[in-house]
Amino acid sequence: MSSQITTAFVNQFSSNVTMLSQQMGSLLRSSVDVETINGEKAFFDQVGQAAAVQRTTRNGDTPLMETPHARRQVTLKDFEYADLIDDQDKIRMLIDPTSTYARAAAAAIGRAMDDEIISALIGSANTGKTGSTSVALPAAQKIAHGSAGLTIAKLVEAKQKLDEKSVDPSIRRYIAVSPKQISDLLNNTTVTSADFNTVRALSTGSINEFVGFTFIVTNRLSTDSNSDRQVIAWAQDGCKLAMGKEPTSRIEERADKSYATQVYYCSSFSATRMEEEKVVEIACSE
Repeated sequence: MSSQITTAFVNQFSSNVTMLSQQMGSLLRSSVDVETINGEKAFFDQVGQAAAVQRTTRNGDTPLMETPHARRQVTLKDFEYADLIDDQDKIRMLIDPTSTYARAAAAAIGRAMDDEIISALIGSANTGKTGSTSVALPAAQKIAHGSAGLTIAKLVEAKQKLDEKSVDPSIRRYIAVSPKQISDLLNNTTVTSADFNTVRALSTGSINEFVGFTFIVTNRLSTDSNSDRQVIAWAQDGCKLAMGKEPTSRIEERADKSYATQVYYCSSFSATRMEEEKVVEIACSE
């Protein structure tokens, strides 16, 4: 049971519980491919780039080509959240906080999902027939901090890296940044007037696209060993979110806890990077 619920005890009538500032649910789920799976582990098979050969003779033998195959493996992780609300707590608060606790639980599961996606995008991916080979994001897919924050030049370079790897331009591209990187762009003296207007609209939420990327502002990005923010750009199918169990809630009395109401949420999911060429890590000084 939450030992902090006593902070909401009141001596006068109140009508609601206010949620403190927090990320309400997942921001990144819609930016990656999502697939429902069954079982503890899942394998995603891939077909690589093949080459055609020129036919130079009539009635010659049919050439047989080796079509490259690859595989990514993901292991489901289970996440859960629960808290208890005593009936006596409800009386002291003069309100029923059950629905607010349920919202807090759903938000917690959503944040855990974002953490899993971020970790998969820039972490190591399990590949090979049995998923026993670990593949890190190569240095060629990383942009150095250059003693600067996020700049137009870094955005253009990230776009160039994806284009040079022949990433299908019809696949939607995303970039996850922290609020500091939006400030970097606004304060960049090399930004043109047109760019500044675009970034200003980006910061106010009027638009969410710039240099071909859909921007997602999040406070959950990690920092590297140099304390640089790890901004991530990717194509949507460059990451797979494997859902074993969609978020599920149960709100019921617990007879073994003096009939306190338990708010419970659970979900099973994991994520993996599907292709290194579709992800770019941008180090940004803060």
